[in-house]
Amino acid sequence: MNTQLQFTLLGNNISAVEVSHISQHGLWLWLDDKELLLPFTEFPWFQHAPLSAVFHIERPQAHHLYWPDLDVDLTV
Repeated sequence: MNTQLQFTLLGNNISAVEVSHISQHGLWLWLDDKELLLPFTEFPWFQHAPLSAVFHIERPQAHHLYWPDLDVDLTV
């Protein structure tokens, strides 16, 4: 019996995003070998959010970040 497996890649291969630092001024994201600052003055949704919600980030596409617990979408 000859059985072959076929694998199909769905979507694009994109790197993960992570919160690398949080301070009183904002949060830093590590994204594609770069660190980006999201200051609370420009992104107030994160300032009083629970840490678990801030750290729960999805990257559905290379240019799209989503925090499902906060219902926040950002374009990179």
